[in-house]
Amino acid sequence: MAVRLEKLKELREEGIDPYGGRFARTHTTAQVRLNFEELEGREASLAGRIMAIRGHGKASFVDLQDRDGRLQLYIRIDNVGAELYGFFRKLDIGDIIGVKGRVFRTHRGEISLEVRDLVLLCKSLRPLPEKWHGLKDVDLRYRQRYLDLIVNPEVKDVFITRAKILRAIRSFLDARGFLEVETPSMHAIPGGAAARPFITHHNALDIDLYLRIALELHLKRLLVGGLEKVYEMGRVFRNEGISTKHNPEFTMIELYQAYADYEDMMHLLEEMVAYVAAEALGRTTVTYQGEEINLTPPWPRLTMFAAIEKYTGVDFSRLNEEEARRAAMELGVELEPGLDWGKIINEVFEAKVEPHLIQPTFILDYPVAISPLAKRKKDNPELTYRFEAFIAGRELANAFSELNDPLDQRRRFEEQMAARAAGDEEAHMLDEDFLRALEYGMPPAGGMGIGIDRLVMILTDSPSIRDVILFPTMRPKEE
Repeated sequence: MAVRLEKLKELREEGIDPYGGRFARTHTTAQVRLNFEELEGREASLAGRIMAIRGHGKASFVDLQDRDGRLQLYIRIDNVGAELYGFFRKLDIGDIIGVKGRVFRTHRGEISLEVRDLVLLCKSLRPLPEKWHGLKDVDLRYRQRYLDLIVNPEVKDVFITRAKILRAIRSFLDARGFLEVETPSMHAIPGGAAARPFITHHNALDIDLYLRIALELHLKRLLVGGLEKVYEMGRVFRNEGISTKHNPEFTMIELYQAYADYEDMMHLLEEMVAYVAAEALGRTTVTYQGEEINLTPPWPRLTMFAAIEKYTGVDFSRLNEEEARRAAMELGVELEPGLDWGKIINEVFEAKVEPHLIQPTFILDYPVAISPLAKRKKDNPELTYRFEAFIAGRELANAFSELNDPLDQRRRFEEQMAARAAGDEEAHMLDEDFLRALEYGMPPAGGMGIGIDRLVMILTDSPSIRDVILFPTMRPKEE
């Protein structure tokens, strides 16, 4: 850095602005490669970062990198003159430059640009890490994502694919008459999920507010108001642990359709995931961590109890709470004290079934105790019209036939508040305004939440959620 700072000083003394302004480039590196036959022998202007310099006396080769990739530059003193060539020799790897020249192919067959003019657009003061490609310190990659993007092209590809996935989701829903909306990120009462919230304070109103843990309750209010098909894609915040599957802030989409149910949501999800994969990747079969996964509909369906029996041999639907607790412990499932029947069933499912659900699978009919916003099943009021979709051993989506009975909803909120008073920090709070909205009447509806980051992980073969979030949450590191 000391050497580069000295070069910066020399440039300014020579009247050269080391942090230039606008540069009119005519092509990207990819456009030059793709249109070489048309461009050969013609002039083009490129801009990007110097990634390598190979000097040969009075001529040098440079690898120039922009968003689309790299292209070789050929700089010769006879073409640019001694003064400009001398200036070029003072540049460093990492500097950002603009160049103009003639498109040609070298004797070795490499498409290149023969430089005729060159301008410095940004002097890089900090050298790129040496041997970055062999670096195994993923913590540093996540903290300094800008470096990760500069030197690892496959990382850039992940986030370009992520953008394609988001566009495809919106295109799919918009074409089916859904309206994209925006709802508050700060809530007086956190609701719509079982999770611990982040708390902040509003100075002007002198009140504590919560960063949203879900999008659900505001979107259902819009169903009450007559917006019959709505969705929101946005950041959600949960004050929970960090793992390869969890980041405290993440992106999800929630959508609600009046006069539909969870069966409609199943069809919508499997069609949407296949459509998104085809649009973003050009195929509906992907490989995730060595497993080939077929996203083509229809996806198989299993009830939660059938799935547990399939992988444990135990039919928990016939067991009462104490019997279920004993059976879970015999299976080696660790249970916290005080869990009720529904939560015991869920713990067994997560421990013994989820890891086996590699191919896309719908798991149906969850207990009421863990589904406080879902409609009860008519033939078994202890269960709900709810499904979760699993791919690659992890939950991708959660959906209900939405509960629209305000009296039943109030009773369930009260049960959740009792659980909260008993120490369950993730239990739902009672939201009087949401209940008021239900009392005006919400049409029967299907609703669904989808984890965008987990979908991107599957479609880009990324093992950790941090690989698909540009700036994942990290503990501050002292310099």
